[in-house]
Amino acid sequence: MMQVLKITANKKRFLPLLLLGDEQESMIDRYLEQGEMFALYDNGLKTIAVVTKEPKRVYEIKNLATDPAFQRKGYGRRMLAYLAAYYHGRGRLLTVGTGKGSSNVAFYEKCGFAVSHTVPGFFTDHYDHPIVEDGVVITDMIYLQKEL
Repeated sequence: MMQVLKITANKKRFLPLLLLGDEQESMIDRYLEQGEMFALYDNGLKTIAVVTKEPKRVYEIKNLATDPAFQRKGYGRRMLAYLAAYYHGRGRLLTVGTGKGSSNVAFYEKCGFAVSHTVPGFFTDHYDHPIVEDGVVITDMIYLQKEL
């Protein structure tokens, strides 16, 4: 039976999965404790998400990761639907940033998100190593948003 649980303690125990969504631990440390964490279980842990409250009634998905053995089975999409329902009425926008040029952009667009803006050089400015997705070095962060 699928369920989503809010995680309030010992969030670092999910670090191996969190590192799939954000591959630098020092960056995860910047938002992990202040963010709300959710874990989707379906006969075991499948997907994790961390969301922070930003100014102007905006909630930002800082991390969304699905166990590689269960990717492309709808768990990420289900987590996004859960988050949109959870924050509906609490905020006006749900946002997410990902690498410009990565396949994640198409995934979020299929889930109802629209491109908002780009932060040039984000990954080269904030990470201590090159970020490579789908064989491409990612330098810019692209933000997508969905109205709540």
